[in-house]
Amino acid sequence: MTTATPTVRTVDLAVTGMTCAACSARVERTLNKLDGVHASVNYATERATVHVPADFDDETLIERVRKAGYGARVRGADDDEDLTLRRVRDLRRRLIVAAVLAVPLGDLSITLALVPSLRFPGWQLLCLALAVPVVFWAALPFHRAALRNLRHRSSSMDTLVSLGVLASFLWSAWATLFGGHEPGYWVGFGPTAAGADAIYLDVAAGVTTFLLAGRYFESRSRRSAAGLLSALDALAAKEVRILRDDREHTVPIGELAAGDLFVVKPGEAIAADGTVESGRSTVDVSAITGEPVPVEAAPGDRVVGAAVNRDGRLVVRATAVGAHTQLAQMTALAERAQARKAGVQRLVDRICAVFVPVVLALALLTLAGWLLTGHEVRDAFTAAVSVLIIACPCALGLATPTALMAGVGRGVQLGILIKGPEALEASRRVDTVVLDKTGTLTTGRMTVTACHPAPGRTRGDLLWFAGAAESGSEHAIATAVVEAARAELPDLPLVDTFTALPGLGAEATVDGRRVFVGNPRLFTEHGLALPAGLSAHVDTVHSTGAVPVLVAVDDELVGVVEVRDVVKPSAAAAVAGLRTRGLRTILLTGDHEIAARAVATELGIDDVLAGVLPADKAREIDALRATGSRVAMVGDGINDGPALATADLGLALADGSDIALRSADILLVRDDLRVIPDALRLADTTFRTIRGNLVWAFGYNVAALPLAAFGLLNPLIAGAAMSLSSVLVVSNSLRLRSFDRDH
Repeated sequence: MTTATPTVRTVDLAVTGMTCAACSARVERTLNKLDGVHASVNYATERATVHVPADFDDETLIERVRKAGYGARVRGADDDEDLTLRRVRDLRRRLIVAAVLAVPLGDLSITLALVPSLRFPGWQLLCLALAVPVVFWAALPFHRAALRNLRHRSSSMDTLVSLGVLASFLWSAWATLFGGHEPGYWVGFGPTAAGADAIYLDVAAGVTTFLLAGRYFESRSRRSAAGLLSALDALAAKEVRILRDDREHTVPIGELAAGDLFVVKPGEAIAADGTVESGRSTVDVSAITGEPVPVEAAPGDRVVGAAVNRDGRLVVRATAVGAHTQLAQMTALAERAQARKAGVQRLVDRICAVFVPVVLALALLTLAGWLLTGHEVRDAFTAAVSVLIIACPCALGLATPTALMAGVGRGVQLGILIKGPEALEASRRVDTVVLDKTGTLTTGRMTVTACHPAPGRTRGDLLWFAGAAESGSEHAIATAVVEAARAELPDLPLVDTFTALPGLGAEATVDGRRVFVGNPRLFTEHGLALPAGLSAHVDTVHSTGAVPVLVAVDDELVGVVEVRDVVKPSAAAAVAGLRTRGLRTILLTGDHEIAARAVATELGIDDVLAGVLPADKAREIDALRATGSRVAMVGDGINDGPALATADLGLALADGSDIALRSADILLVRDDLRVIPDALRLADTTFRTIRGNLVWAFGYNVAALPLAAFGLLNPLIAGAAMSLSSVLVVSNSLRLRSFDRDH
């Protein structure tokens, strides 16, 4: 008796109300307490990826998030962008009000401090009135979040901000209303009222303004980074011209099914992946593959959805629609990459979960320490408020996800799909790149590269007989010979008889003449001698990794056709790019040693592992890793899947097998092998950006907290520094949008 394995499905939630990494950590812990649920919450994308049993109710997840004090709904609604836009606009309104009131409040305080003769009755109340809207309306998001945290016996960065702003205001309000008004008293400066040691209305308003500015620009930047991926959705066609009964019918894209014929006019985006049935045109695929040169599209050619038809009418038969198109799969992969967390981000989440309570304790200790050492209440209060404000962990929470968003988004634009942050972490350790040969560095298709007719014969004679004789065979080498012959001689004669000779070649009767086509062993077995010159040439062809195809007519040698799996035009530049980065390159192939060495020599590859059976490729990768090498594997075939999964970093060409694509960490969509060093460089650059962000964020908090605790930071400066830290982290991440190819 066997027990069925429970089916697991994935639910994507949009979570609202999170304001820092501590919030995302709290939502994640709340969801993970449910039986059978595994959740990962991303603060930067405001999304929760939740793996639940198949029969689990989505409403249970949503209700649990709401009980934690946040909003949630299943993603997929069309109003995602509207919600983000409304949030940004709300922050902008609050920022404008705070700035408009905080500036005159600060100016008024400074002016009356420097020119006592300008003071007028009730000016203190005017300052208080200017501060009230800032503290209680503009700063409302901070207070609301802090209250929510209090109800759930938790804390976040908003707790720190709300406490600092309210403490500054309430202290100032008490001093203003109940502290008396002796001559020389003024808000925030100089001699103060009896019973009051400091007035901080300008600090409360100024800190609120700085923090709102930081959060506003942070939200805009995060929206910009996420826009790199949402732009993919915008590429997809919304309507399609379906061809029915020889008439065009414009319908919503959702009505298109696999097998339907649809029309694409010049300037339109192709609605789905398919095969051209009729028409010719050039197609701009730059948005999908990153390849800048338009490709030709003719009957029989494959085209991808979202590519733009340039100059001709095409009739296309849909082969993949909706979520099965290459564009949809690219978008899904990129979104999943954002939802997953790098190891460094998981560490940051654990730190942020305990950081806020520690800061609250530190602020209380700072206040007590200053008072116990005999300092004035004003100085003790200033230091404690500075600790609360400077410690907000926004930068820590944004360091990883914003860089990941920007890096993944830029990669999509360049035809590089990074599946997840694990690929970024693996890329920085790679020192060896193993390259598959057939289908990766070479075209995977045999091609005639040279013809060597015997003395007294012409190239036309050689191709005429060879093409006609091989037309009865489906062998890859025969197909290459026939294609080359028909390209130069459209009218090949019909074959009277044809006999395949396994392992040797073929025998045929062409135009009444007996023709042998095959390898040297065929000729040896039939007693046909090779001229000395051609015999030496056959050995030379063998040594270069090509296949010599000998042709004889009526027992007389006509010549030799040279056939090989040609190297892709961009292969040499790709290998050079890898070696420039200081990486060791290895060719791994099942081909024989001679062919492998020839390709390696041509491309400048360091080492060769030839004659490796498909089942042994993963074992070879393991052997390299056992020597201490950090291995990246590049492949495309079914037999590359285990090796790609075994390597520290797997890169698969997007036109390869499904198994290879599932096994790889990075997918290479662009039809240009120079994308391989580009992908490694982008992954490395993205990880270095994450590391730089974290160094700044950790260093900022480590350095700033002691300064605040020892009274070396004014609360106003602390608020500005905290906001600037978050903006700097996000701006540094967005520099990845300018990443470009080396070539």
